[in-house]
Parts: sequence; C-alpha cells; structure tokens
Amino acid sequence: MWPHKGYIQIMIKTATVRARVEPGLKNEVENILGRLGLTVSEAIHLLFRQIKLQGGLPFDVRIPNELTTRTLRASKAGRQVKRFSSKKELYADLGV
Repeated sequence: MWPHKGYIQIMIKTATVRARVEPGLKNEVENILGRLGLTVSEAIHLLFRQIKLQGGLPFDVRIPNELTTRTLRASKAGRQVKRFSSKKELYADLGV
C-alpha cells in the first residue's frame, strides 16, 4: 500500500493470460476497444469478471439447429436473400 493523492493504493498481484489469435482479428478488435477507451487487458479483465458474476459466459454459445444452419448456408451462397436500397424499402416489404 502507498498513499497517492489522498487515497491508499493497494498493489494487486496479477497473472498472465496468453492466447493465440489471428493477427487481423486482433488488430480489428484492438481498434474497436481503443475507440471504447479500453485495452485488450482491460477487456479480458471485464470478460473474466462477467464470467465470474454470471457463472458462465455472459452470452449464449450454442450449436445452431438444422434450420438455422441451412438458412445461414443459403444466405452465404446468396440464395433466398432479399436486398433493399433503403430502410424504407425494407420496412415496406415487412409491412411495417
């Protein structure tokens, strides 16, 4: 502990976490985190805290069912895909 600006600061021991990530993905994520004012270490710390609080991942991780798998494959192949030039056109097609 040491005094700093009238507050007592406590040194917290840290552990190192290593992960292998594709370089392009790493760069994209670092840019996004930078715009949010976060470092990769801070983001990992937040993720770990949420895992601890939630008792698991803070988002759903599932194997898609057969319908979702077929739909995603068709979409990637450009089949049964509608394209719209504006939100107004999309909403009209949806009847909204």
